[in-house]
Amino acid sequence: MTTKKGFLITIEGCEGCGKTTQSEMLKQYLESKGLTVILTREPGGSGVAEQIRNILLNPKNTISPFCELMLYEASRTQHLQEVIKPNLEKGYVVICDRFTDSTLAYQGYARGIDKDTIKKLNDIATESIKPDLTIYLDINPSAGIKKATTVNKGSLTGGDRIERESISFHNKVRKGFLELAKKYPNRIKKIKTSKIVKKTQKQINIEIDKFFKKKKIYV
Repeated sequence: MTTKKGFLITIEGCEGCGKTTQSEMLKQYLESKGLTVILTREPGGSGVAEQIRNILLNPKNTISPFCELMLYEASRTQHLQEVIKPNLEKGYVVICDRFTDSTLAYQGYARGIDKDTIKKLNDIATESIKPDLTIYLDINPSAGIKKATTVNKGSLTGGDRIERESISFHNKVRKGFLELAKKYPNRIKKIKTSKIVKKTQKQINIEIDKFFKKKKIYV
């Protein structure tokens, strides 16, 4: 079963919130409902965009905030043209691990770049394509970073360039996501992450079911 028009679902959150795991589980869940699902990520998701991802996350690189912003947007516009837009036009469900809300949270709230400037650049990069639904996985940044760096050999020196930022930076990121969730409650659904992965998954599926039943995609 495919939809007449595709849907863009984004998964957002701070480092270590479990986005990747939950994105994969959501893909499987929606496929079990008969939907055609494309799972992708940002930064990255396509050949050139993945090369930009490597630049952005390489801890050896020192990147100015505005250069960082422009690299994210460059990656996004390539990703949109190669992956997101074509699959939405086919009527597929596209699940994207991070999207424009991350740019506002990280480069806006945490880096301090003007949010209106970011919004304009986001609109240009995405051709004003907006997520139909966003799942925000909320986690305490300290716990998230501990989890993320455990995966990356147990210390901050094992994390990528963003994971190595200060806890103050990550707290600002979370504040940004929380403010965005309050500002766009109809689109962004906040879910408190649990140490039990399936418990978090259940909460996500509840929101997903509400969304698709409202769209009369499945009952």
